[in-house]
Amino acid sequence: MTADGTVDRPGAREAGSGGWPASLDIAATAALLLDARGRVESWPETARRLLGHSAAEVVGRRAADLLAPDDAARLPALAAECREHGSWSGLLSARRADGGRAGIQVQVVPPAEGTGWEHWLVLAAAAPPLHGWEMSRAALERMVSQSPIGMAIVDTDLRFVWSNPALEQYGGGPPAQRIGRRLGEVQPGLDAEALETQMRRVLRTGEPLTGYEHVGRILADPQHERAMSMSFVRLDDLEGRPIGVCYTVVDVTERYRSRHQLALLDRASEYIGRTLDVMQTAQDLADIAVPELADFVVVDLLDSVVRGEEPQPGPVADADTVPLRRGGQQSLREGVPEAVVRIGDLATYHAWSPPVRCLAGGQSWRAERLDPLAPEWAADIPGGRHKHFMELGLHSSLVVPVRARGTTLGVATFFRIQHDEPFGADDLRLAEEFVARAAVCMDNARRYTREREAALSLQRSLLPHSVPEQNAVRVASAYRPANELGDVGGNWFDVIPLSGARVALVVGDVTGHGIDAAATMGRLRTAVQTLAALDLRPEELLAHLDDLVDRVTREGNGGRAEAGNPALGSSCLYAVYDPVALTCTMAGAGHSAPALITPDGTVALAELPAGPCLGVDGLPFESVELRVAEGSVLALYTAGLTSGAAPGPDGQTGTEQLLAALAAPERSLDALCARVIEELVPARPQDDVTLLLARTCALDAARHASWELPTDPATVAEARATTTRQLARWGLDELAFTTELVVSELVTNAIRYGGGPIRLRLILDQVLTCEVSDGSSTSPYLRHPNTTDEGGRGLFLISQFTERWGTRYTTEGKVIWTEQALTPGEGGAAL
Repeated sequence: MTADGTVDRPGAREAGSGGWPASLDIAATAALLLDARGRVESWPETARRLLGHSAAEVVGRRAADLLAPDDAARLPALAAECREHGSWSGLLSARRADGGRAGIQVQVVPPAEGTGWEHWLVLAAAAPPLHGWEMSRAALERMVSQSPIGMAIVDTDLRFVWSNPALEQYGGGPPAQRIGRRLGEVQPGLDAEALETQMRRVLRTGEPLTGYEHVGRILADPQHERAMSMSFVRLDDLEGRPIGVCYTVVDVTERYRSRHQLALLDRASEYIGRTLDVMQTAQDLADIAVPELADFVVVDLLDSVVRGEEPQPGPVADADTVPLRRGGQQSLREGVPEAVVRIGDLATYHAWSPPVRCLAGGQSWRAERLDPLAPEWAADIPGGRHKHFMELGLHSSLVVPVRARGTTLGVATFFRIQHDEPFGADDLRLAEEFVARAAVCMDNARRYTREREAALSLQRSLLPHSVPEQNAVRVASAYRPANELGDVGGNWFDVIPLSGARVALVVGDVTGHGIDAAATMGRLRTAVQTLAALDLRPEELLAHLDDLVDRVTREGNGGRAEAGNPALGSSCLYAVYDPVALTCTMAGAGHSAPALITPDGTVALAELPAGPCLGVDGLPFESVELRVAEGSVLALYTAGLTSGAAPGPDGQTGTEQLLAALAAPERSLDALCARVIEELVPARPQDDVTLLLARTCALDAARHASWELPTDPATVAEARATTTRQLARWGLDELAFTTELVVSELVTNAIRYGGGPIRLRLILDQVLTCEVSDGSSTSPYLRHPNTTDEGGRGLFLISQFTERWGTRYTTEGKVIWTEQALTPGEGGAAL
């Protein structure tokens, strides 16, 4: 072993596997002897000072017991390596007497082979902790000086004591000029107070702060805001006292802007297009762009787009003459003082202005700096205001055409006022993305508005515009279309005068919404009117209507009765009120039972037999006949009236709320109808709502007369005489000849081809009705006899002398009726 503590043996390694030098300080080195089995034979005082174990505690124990478990497991491999190379040196972790661990630098020399020496020589010393810093200091200094990351150290007063060259890229001069200065003095554009607050917190707590993002203007780029990611670490001396803060700076502007833009686009996706309204979508675009992107935004739409019309594809031809309407505007300033027109008013621009050029060319336009003395672009300004951009404070602008699916819908203009930074290329791309998203929503809203208006127009044209003149009922009606989310539906109602002073009340509801539902409603309403003209009983009329729906459904599905046609599953209620008999006969197809308000104010649902929806299962329909007192009110309605009502007091259902609303007295039928709608229908119903109220009237007994006739041909003459006397009482002598002819033919046919009982009835209402009933179900038909025929001219003559005639079937037989028009003033003198 040499004087410096190394073993001078052939082949000995100069450095161990741990990278530490092989030489040891002999004064601080403990020399141990181990036997061939690795047990400790000698334990000098230097070893006790190194690890704290006394000789009595260690001698005779395995050396592996003095090492950490991981290093103890390495001993066989280290022994083999030592024999191969003649020695081994490196770092091991040893167990101290107090239970702790200590890093030691070790050199081992194996026993010489063939010498009879059966001991291992071990030299151990404490591992020097700063040796690595001393060896790599130059490398560390080069790394710090050449790093692209800005670094600096400030003292406890937050004054610079050191910085690397990379920090110069942010401005503030070379490192030598920073010494002794505060951050606010070096970078006046930053919020130095906020940054120094973070530094003081790190100094106080000792907890490092990483990834702190700060946005501001730096001297290297004072025109644009930059985003920096900063990290702060406290520096302590050897005694643990804070001596300053080291911080690093990384420019993350691009990442910050990308993240900011993605956040704005995400907000725009949620905010723009919340409603199917073109104007509201334009306003949403202006709202989302202020203040994040611009300080003042206006959105002008083609007038045809606002009206829901189809604009021409491509850029706008003759853009300077095409009317624009202000769809939305927003400003940082309260009241939007920059705007010259209000939302919804026409906006006009000069032909040379960028908005007109963008409409005509279809391309966006950007001006980083506007000419401060240039006049504003708007023309025909109300009040004669004319200002320059400098007076308005506008210094940078973007103009983006609003286009969707190859069609130009309008133009959006963005200005900056308080933002000193001009619009850049990234801002233009963000504005175009905003406008593109809004344009699709506007186009969807425009298309929806057009379809909705078409459906509403179709529906309004198919609904009755007035109630036909009749004296059987007094009616009031209300129709409330569904909101924009539910679209227009297929509700309808009708009041149809029938023969014999009767009236039919109809309410129906087609499934689905839109133009298809409105068109289907028109088909069903027409069918009901046609079937009503045949004087069918309610259950028979619904059966024919059901057959029609089934046929229509099969035609629309290639011969298969499948779902998808709006007619399938529709509901209908058909009721016939007779003011002479004071009865109401009704039948329903999947429809809610009507409510009946008696003259004393009692309200209840009519006992309507349940019937299937139209076109569903082909089950038969049933009707019910109710006695209805004069002055009663029948309330017919669609399901939307009760299903859309909010839960009432004590959890009342929609039907219970309807009955309660109908029970409250009102001064008129119209007032009652309006109040029911107000109480039960929300402002934005999800389904169409139809309500039809009918107050029943009774035909005065003096205005109708009936007679039983025997089945004797001689009765015909008596029937004519009786009719003449009744017409004289009514003051209808001018109709006597025609009526005698009608009665003669009808009674003769009843006697000849029908059977008893035979009844003649005259009704004076809006028209003069003559009815002859018999017990036969055989229907007469109109013939056109030849000149040589002796008979067959009865119904032909009747059809020529009367306004209308027809046949109505009853449970006992049939009724043949005719109607004659009354001249003004007829029928009232003798009553």
